[in-house]
Amino acid sequence: MGIMIPAWVEGELTPVDKLEAHEKGLKHKAVSVFVVRGTEILLQRRAMGKYHTPGLWANTCCTHPDWEESASHCAVRRLREELGITGLYPEYRHKLEYHADVGNGMVENEVVDVFLAHVRGPLKIEPNPDEVMDIRWVDYHDLLAEVKRHPDRFTPWLKIYLHNHADTIFGPDLIISAKS
Repeated sequence: MGIMIPAWVEGELTPVDKLEAHEKGLKHKAVSVFVVRGTEILLQRRAMGKYHTPGLWANTCCTHPDWEESASHCAVRRLREELGITGLYPEYRHKLEYHADVGNGMVENEVVDVFLAHVRGPLKIEPNPDEVMDIRWVDYHDLLAEVKRHPDRFTPWLKIYLHNHADTIFGPDLIISAKS
């Protein structure tokens, strides 16, 4: 048995194997984090060994909380596990739902708690090669343009977040930070 994540089975939140939740398209809980420095967003390129969407660019990190794990604890844990980032405590920004085919017969049907963390100055980043093959900082407006030009380079959820939820996730933060 693999990692157990919170998913809804017949309307009740139940621990379900992560792979099974994706294969059956069960609605399940997820956490996404964006780390922002000024107007730049830290992106990660998913490792080629990932069971879905390998090699695609995604937000800073995203995952599923363990059964009975709080979303905020999960956000901090995955920043550390995926990117070696410690000492950041992202703030909760938004709850959203999306449904997307992620290839290999798998579906993301997620209820996502989205978090945002601002950094000022240097940030120690040590990507876990099992999770992340590359990272980069990209200006928010350049990211929007790149996603429009090359949508095949990005995960379905990042495109959904930017297209449908950017105002709620980022709010005026990027505009304000660009002036400071």
